[in-house]
Amino acid sequence: MDILSRSITIEDEKLHNKSDPHNRASSLSDIILGGQDGLVNVLGVILGVAAATNDPRIVLVAGLAATFAESVSMGAVAYTSTLADADFYESERAREYRHIQHVPHLERSEILEIYKKKGFNGELLERIVDTITANSDIWVAVMMAEEHQLTPIDRRHAVQTALVVGFSAVIGSLIPLAPFAFLPVLTSMWVSVLVTAIVLFVVGAYKARITVGRPTRSGIEMAVIGTLSALVGYAVGAVFKLPVTP
Repeated sequence: MDILSRSITIEDEKLHNKSDPHNRASSLSDIILGGQDGLVNVLGVILGVAAATNDPRIVLVAGLAATFAESVSMGAVAYTSTLADADFYESERAREYRHIQHVPHLERSEILEIYKKKGFNGELLERIVDTITANSDIWVAVMMAEEHQLTPIDRRHAVQTALVVGFSAVIGSLIPLAPFAFLPVLTSMWVSVLVTAIVLFVVGAYKARITVGRPTRSGIEMAVIGTLSALVGYAVGAVFKLPVTP
């Protein structure tokens, strides 16, 4: 096997590697998704309830109800979304197999155009195309990655993703709720908003640091967007504030 063939085979193995090399990044994304959603949504609920009732017990009950309902919902959505993505990948993969079987000349020309745009030409380009199209599995894998920009999804990760998102949502939800268990309602509202903004800033900055972007800017953006979204809940509660009973 020459260098070209071996390199293509290696890339194909990477695509189908069961120990997904992007698993760590995927888990981080799931943690941020669940945690951020729990933070913002539950903060919005408890701010609205606190503004409407000023009763710490009602705030805690509403916050806990929102925490677990939101967490289960987020986990379920993550589970079904992962399975849907896996189904979509498999359907596109099956379609590519049909295409290389029924219209191989068209699929070969697509491979040719893909690598021509990458700067290959002449004899080397022909060798690349011949090597890829000599094996149907490699051919389809290249089409999935290069033409459709899709990567395989292991269905077994659906449960793991759901658990990570759901658990992260629980942890995120409890952060803005905690002050109401120890402090007066009015004080708790300000503390919750402040703590949530700080946590969102740290998460945004960390995400930018390990991916791309400016940590400070990313942190500020996430904190501002999340806090403003939660304050909508406060506005609703203030508008429909319940009368104080004697």
